[in-house]
Amino acid sequence: MMDFLLLAEQGLNGLQLGVMLFLMAAGLTLVFGIMDLINLAHGSFYMVGAYLTAALVPMLGGFLPALAVAVLLTALLGLAVEVVALRTLYRRDHLDQVLATFGLILFFNELVRILFGPVPIFLNPPAALAGTVDLWGLKYPAFRLAILGTGLAVAAGLWLLISRTRVGMLIRAGATNREMVMALGVDVRLLFGLVFALGCGLAGLAGAMAGPVLAVQVGMGEQILILTFVVIVIGGIGSIRGAFAGALLVGVVDTLGRALLPATFRLVMDAASANAAGAAAASMAIYVLMALVLAVRPKGLFPAA
Repeated sequence: MMDFLLLAEQGLNGLQLGVMLFLMAAGLTLVFGIMDLINLAHGSFYMVGAYLTAALVPMLGGFLPALAVAVLLTALLGLAVEVVALRTLYRRDHLDQVLATFGLILFFNELVRILFGPVPIFLNPPAALAGTVDLWGLKYPAFRLAILGTGLAVAAGLWLLISRTRVGMLIRAGATNREMVMALGVDVRLLFGLVFALGCGLAGLAGAMAGPVLAVQVGMGEQILILTFVVIVIGGIGSIRGAFAGALLVGVVDTLGRALLPATFRLVMDAASANAAGAAAASMAIYVLMALVLAVRPKGLFPAA
């Protein structure tokens, strides 16, 4: 019974990580699929969303209003960055985009350090979500369930946006044939700006919701950015459906690997060696998963085209 509860808990943790990765990957895959822009600074908006939420909680008197305002401000900041810094990069080589957006990472890290200091900030979840929920004998944190529910709701909203609206039609067309969209007279600059702002807002939402689970600190976006790129490669570039499937796969594999592999290695070696080997194998698990997926489907699970 205890083993089943542990497996269930880690499975839920994996799904919760997966939906947070989806919030990151959805915007990033659209930006790359439509705008052909490699944005290494996407994780910085995740960090900005977390810090803005932490700063706004005492000002607005609650986590939820702070989260809403932080997401809006992060989206507006993303739009400003797209207009000021990134529009000149669309027709440049990918190496130029990598170097420029890496410079944005350094800029945002130093700006946050100046404004908020180098000390990590710890956020408390809303009072209504501070306890646990009884799931058939498993006491699971209510806030983590709220993250899972929010991610699923955003996924459903994005599916409706992409599949059932004119804007979504243009986004899908831009992801598959950007030149055709331009030829049809669509205001591509406006479309690019809206897509980039949407992606930044989703990243800010992920960062805001990560605040009560992880420490809010400078550079927190870089680690999750690596996982986000793995998600995009597995799911298929430019595909929301692929981002969702890839995010859940990566979240579950990464979480279960870190929880179960050390215990598995303890069956054949001493505890210290098992912990070291298990941690190393768990870190490799998502990259092994990516290699296996690409061996079978080189364009990812659900490519946009």
